[in-house]
Order: sequence, then C-alpha cells, then structure tokens
Amino acid sequence: MLVWVGKRPLTHVTAFPAQHVEQCSADQPAETRQNWSGWPSAYPTGGLLFHGDNKEVLAHLLANGFRGKVNLIYIDPPFDSGADYVRKVSLRGASGSAKVDGERYTLGEQIQYTDIWANDNYLQFMYERLLLLNELLSSKGQLFFHCDERQSHRIRCLLDEVFGPESFRNEIIWHYSNKYGANSETLDVFHNTVFWYSKGRAQLVEDIRVPVKVPRKQPVRKWNKELGKNEWLRDEEGNYLYQESTDKELGDVWEIPVINPMALERADYPTQKPEQLLEYILRIASTVNDVVLDAFVGSGTTAAVAQKLTRRWIGCDINKGAIQTTAKRVLMIMREQADALERDSSVAQQSLLDDGADTAAPKPAQLSFSVWRVNDYDLHIQHNEAVNLACEHIGVERARTDTFFDGTLGKHLVKIIPFDHPLSPVDLEELRRELESRPDEDREITLVCLGIETAARAWIDDWNRLRKGRRAANRVHVIELRSDEKYGAFIRHQPARARVRIARRNGRLTVAIEEFVSPSIVERLRQQAGVVQPKIDDWRAMVDCVMIDPSYDGRVFTVALSDIPERKTDVVKGTYEIEAPARQATVAVKIVDMLGEEVLVTKTV
Repeated sequence: MLVWVGKRPLTHVTAFPAQHVEQCSADQPAETRQNWSGWPSAYPTGGLLFHGDNKEVLAHLLANGFRGKVNLIYIDPPFDSGADYVRKVSLRGASGSAKVDGERYTLGEQIQYTDIWANDNYLQFMYERLLLLNELLSSKGQLFFHCDERQSHRIRCLLDEVFGPESFRNEIIWHYSNKYGANSETLDVFHNTVFWYSKGRAQLVEDIRVPVKVPRKQPVRKWNKELGKNEWLRDEEGNYLYQESTDKELGDVWEIPVINPMALERADYPTQKPEQLLEYILRIASTVNDVVLDAFVGSGTTAAVAQKLTRRWIGCDINKGAIQTTAKRVLMIMREQADALERDSSVAQQSLLDDGADTAAPKPAQLSFSVWRVNDYDLHIQHNEAVNLACEHIGVERARTDTFFDGTLGKHLVKIIPFDHPLSPVDLEELRRELESRPDEDREITLVCLGIETAARAWIDDWNRLRKGRRAANRVHVIELRSDEKYGAFIRHQPARARVRIARRNGRLTVAIEEFVSPSIVERLRQQAGVVQPKIDDWRAMVDCVMIDPSYDGRVFTVALSDIPERKTDVVKGTYEIEAPARQATVAVKIVDMLGEEVLVTKTV
C-alpha cells in the first residue's frame, strides 16, 4: 500500500445535477439503435460529453444509473511533468497566419490544464478518481491507465491498491521513434506506459496481428474450442508445422509513431494521442456497443475511435477547449458515417489500421451526442487562465508547488480568488484554516478578486485590527481588479457580437451573418503586434464554427446544421438555408470564435 502525506479515503462526493446544454447529430440522421437496454433513462441514447471536474462528473454518473455499466475505461491524465499545456490559436483563412499566442502565457494562450503538482497532491488526486472509476466498471470491465516514467511506479501501486494486484493484465509499452529533444544528462525517452487492469477474468476480445519488416517462419497455431486455447499444429510424424508470415501477434510493445503534423486526425491539442493506439485498446478489450469512458477526454481521440468502431462512449473534461475540440471532431465523423449509410446502408467499414479487413461492420452505435455541464463550469473565464492573466498583470511571481497560494508579490503571499464570485467570508475562512496549518508563516497576504462582499470587508477589518505594528504577521490586503487604484480596470470584457439576418421564405429559413466582431481576438492581436496594429479584413477569419437550431426552446441547443471547416485555411460560409419548422419558432444561431467564446443570436420567425 502506497502512503503519502494527506492520504485519505474518499468518503463522500457530492453528486451535482447535470445541465443539458447542447444536442448534436449528423446532418443525415439514421436509425442506429442496436443495444440500449440498461441505458439510464435520464439521458438520450447517444454519446455523452460532460463539461466539469471529472471527480464531480464521475460522482454524477454513479448517482444516475451508470454504476457497473461501463465496459472499458481509458484515461490519459496529467503526467505530473511540470509543464503547462496551452492551446495556441491561429486565425482561419489562407492568409490567417497571425497566431493568437505569445511568450510566457500571455493573453493569446488558453491554459488547457496545468500539469504541475506537489507529489502528494497528485497521488491523492488520482487515488480519488480511481476509486470512483472502479465503481463505474462492470463486473468484467477493463481499465487502461496511460502514464510516463515520472509516476508510473507509483501509479502501479495505486492501481494494485484500488483494483487488487490480481486484476493486473499487462504493462503495455507505447514505443515511438520520434525524438522530442536531446538530453545531455540522461538517455532520451522514446516510450510511454499503459497499465491494463480488469475486473474479473478477461480474455482478448480480438487477436490483432501487426506487420513485420522481414518475413519469417513461425509455427502454426489453431484455436481449440474444447480446451479453450491455441494449440501448435504438428504433422503425422509429430513435427511442428511452419508457415512463412509477414505479420505477428500484437505483443506488449506497440510500435506506433506520434501524430504526423500533417495527419488529418491532428486536432492541434498538446497532449493528443494517435488513433491507432486507442484502436488497439478498444479492439483487444471491448466489443460492438460496449460503453467506453474517457475521464480526461482532451482532444477527443477515445470518443473518435469509439465512434468509428461502433462503441458507445462517454467523455468528460474540465476544460472548455477540450469539450469544443471533441464535439467538432466527433460530429465530423458522424457526418461521414451518416453520408455512408445514406449511400449504402450495408457499407463496410475498413479497419483504421488498414490491415486489409473489408468485412461489413455493424452500423454506428449512435449518430448523435449531447453535451452536459456539471456544477456550472460554464464560467466566462477559466480559473487557470484567470490566474495566469492576473499574475502577469500584477507582477506576481508564480509558486508552482504551493497547493494554496498562487505566488508572491514582493514579500506578500498571493491568493487569486476564483472570478466566478466576489470575495466572501467563506473564502476568508479558508484562508484562516490554511494559515492555522502553517504556524510558522508570518508573511502578509494579498487576495486578488473580482468584487468583494460587504461582510468580507468587515471580516478583513476585524482581522487586521488584531495585527497592528510593523512586524504584525498575516495582515490581509485586497486587490479588487475592477476598482483598485493601481491595478484596477484589468478586466473590462467586451463580449463578441454578431449581426445576423434570419428570415422565412417559402418553407425555408435563410440565415446570413452580416458582421462578426471578437474584441478579445482584436485586443490580443493588438497587444502582441506592438506598433503595427492588426487588421482583419474578413470577419470569418475569427470564426471557428457556426451552428443553427431552427426550433430553439431556450434551454437546450439542438444542432440541426453545423458549419465546421475541415482545414485551417477554410472559413465558414456565413450564409445558410435550412428547412423551416411548420409553425412559428425561435431560430438560434451559435457562432464560436477562435478563442472558444460563443455568441448566440435568436429570432422568432
């Protein structure tokens, strides 16, 4: 059993409700229901994509009918690598070479997640989530944990403790030949590790054969149904039979290159894994219509491969960028599948591995998915990004290893209060408890916030009244970013805006986007450009995608038409025509800019 500072069992997790925010389906919907028995009635049949902290999402799934229903789990969590992963954004169009990025986590970067942990916090973080994942797995469920050399030895101990050492199946090595950069002190690393654990006794669902560079002779084996295993074949004299083979059985070392920069599957996501890696996993440990879960969905590779291989899937992530990337990626796959079904209902789906298999496969498990939000994580600005922006604006030196304070400003400790609420007595009581746990800490405290409650001001006055004198410990100061004399006017967000013309003619709806402006993109480009001011000739360069709901109910956005350009050099059309509802309805047009900000324009026609 692995022990660390602060280790504690997971005794209680609040199961927050999920808010249905979006319904997406392929342009050519088709009947694909095959096996939805046991699917919780609270959710529509189809893929599920959750935006929120995965600890809370997993608790929600447990409380809403998914306990013991998941067949396969793959997770690719933060590696504790000490790196900040960012999504760098460029404008669309042939001339859209202007990148919305910069040095040192500037305004042009969106923090995806900060892979920086104190070791004990990382272990507790993973321990809690593994306990929840274990409850979601079916009695014969499989779990694949992707990690690297920094924490693999500790993760193995955690997995043994949660699932039991008898549940261990394989240590899979993903070997890639690409070199990320020379290291003068150690040997270069060319692999990651994937630990495979299972509940109950599990067998390989599918034998995968991979090509070999040099053909070789090998003994011939055949499956013996009575014995339930492969047997070596012999001739009449008892000699082994051999055959020349150009392939071999898949072992525990997988030779898969990292994603080529020009590959169609590339989603410009910093930790994206190749689809071939996920196909191996899904093929050896799941079957058609199984439920596949990825609790750190990232770029959506697991959901994409599950969709292609006719599995049902659930994904979640705390980052809005990950949700948007996954949604776009899966929707495009569903479109292709729907078009193929329309052309030929018995179309064969060739293996992603291009191994020559051309047998007809079942229809897609689903051609729709829904997006949900748990515990209202649809904040205007992500906390990670807010911390970085505020620290850069004020001049805070970041403290990457402190689990409570975000950095220092001179001799002061600095804490950034989440921007989704004003500074409250609840925040201040958390500060009190933290300082009580650090009896030797005597530095003054600076709290950075957006707004402050009256009761919080009184709390601070009482606190500081007892701490007078030049050497008083832990005096509290506040920087309110909208009114502070020195640092005020930091966030004056101007939301993106659009002018859209919506009309009904002869049973059809016409939608024309006449203008779109994203002040955030313009401002970020301006700050990076310096003296030369940026100029955006075509508003479509700022738009990532457009979606239309012809019968918006004011609650759930149901995508009936989506315009998602396939390449970075393409732009959205801007004008659309779609079949109109029979009766008067509210038409909603959602425009998403290249930074992920959404604009919703509605009109009743």
